[in-house]
Amino acid sequence: MIESSLKSLTDDRVREFLKLARVAHLATADTDGVPHNVPLCFWYDDAAHFYFIIDEKPKRMTVRGLKRMRNLAENPQVALIVDHYEEEWSYLAYVLVHGDAHIVEDANEYMLALRNLRDKYPQYRTMALGFDRNPMVRIGAQRLHFWGERFKPPPAEGS
Repeated sequence: MIESSLKSLTDDRVREFLKLARVAHLATADTDGVPHNVPLCFWYDDAAHFYFIIDEKPKRMTVRGLKRMRNLAENPQVALIVDHYEEEWSYLAYVLVHGDAHIVEDANEYMLALRNLRDKYPQYRTMALGFDRNPMVRIGAQRLHFWGERFKPPPAEGS
């Protein structure tokens, strides 16, 4: 089953999958189209936005120097995949989100997303994350594809 419109974000099965997922993979590309893919923690706002923060985990370079951040500055088009794997393949599933990513500039939106990220990931509660030091990125979903048995509607009664 593949769905490509945002109306699927109103499907409770899709929303629950996104809210419970612990990790996603962000795909970005620079202006030459060279891809870059990283895993990340995220918060889905139950509407059409996905948030992630550049946290305090060790990085090889400055926050703004990270390849994902340089790519977003050059090309805000991203793909975010949230997937689930098990050896029993009938449980495989994914949601693929295509959208635009932008740094959150509004302090209230930043704090709302940070509170929700801290609720979801206890590790963030011990980090001194702040608006001036740790950029927050919002991905606005434009297209969505999902696949997996868990997303199929239940059989009609009497079938």
